Amino acid sequence: MSRIQDKFKELYSKNEKALIGYLMTGYPNEKDTISSIRGLIKGGADVIELGFPFSDPLADGPVIQNASTVSLNKGTKLDKFFKILKQVRHETKIPLVLMTYTNILYSHGYDRFLSKAKRLGIDGIILPDMSIEESSDYLKAARKNHIDTIFLVSPNTSKTRIKKIVKATTGFLYLVSMYGTTGIQGKIQKYTISAVKNTKKIVGGKIPVGVGFGVSSASDVKRFVSLGADAVIVGSAFLRLIENTRSNKIESRLASFTRNLKQATKS
Repeated sequence: MSRIQDKFKELYSKNEKALIGYLMTGYPNEKDTISSIRGLIKGGADVIELGFPFSDPLADGPVIQNASTVSLNKGTKLDKFFKILKQVRHETKIPLVLMTYTNILYSHGYDRFLSKAKRLGIDGIILPDMSIEESSDYLKAARKNHIDTIFLVSPNTSKTRIKKIVKATTGFLYLVSMYGTTGIQGKIQKYTISAVKNTKKIVGGKIPVGVGFGVSSASDVKRFVSLGADAVIVGSAFLRLIENTRSNKIESRLASFTRNLKQATKS
């Protein structure tokens, strides 16, 4: 079993759901990325999703797009990502997921990229633009390197397609909670509630379902947990907090915010 699968098994035994925190590598700089990761760990995050900046992040809303732009302008490249990853792995065994776009892996070669990512501590990959129909080479390389492949479904994904995606998914299934891009929303829509319930029913317990996009508060986390989500993914809210926090306070403020969110995952 992978670290991600082990974590869900551990949480299930404690009647808890997973809190997954998203951060952008290199935002607002390398040092603060490390501080942010430490803050999430201290606050009790179960899994950390590390974004690698991409020039055309189609799935991301304005907050993550801005973080991506800042990171790229600061010169974040793969060598910096792997440097940060290596340091984090010296400090913690928390499950780490890389979220980026297909071209980053394709241009380096799936097997070559995933082999290095695994060696330095990545446990799973999220590629929002990877279609299930074009994923055979990617899946083959991921299986070879024992990395979880985390695919996305949305509120309008058909039952037939969800079943097909579940077969290719390991770690957890990522349910996009709303139409459009990532960001902070004020109200959970009725179609989102239906999507969580329907997806859980279709999946039938074969794999954990994580809900992300638009989750920004402990009340959001609690609501999604009550609807049956096995994990709740928070991203833009963390980046917004980092944006408005002085460098020397990032770790402590993120730890406090994360602790509040994590508490909402406990029954």
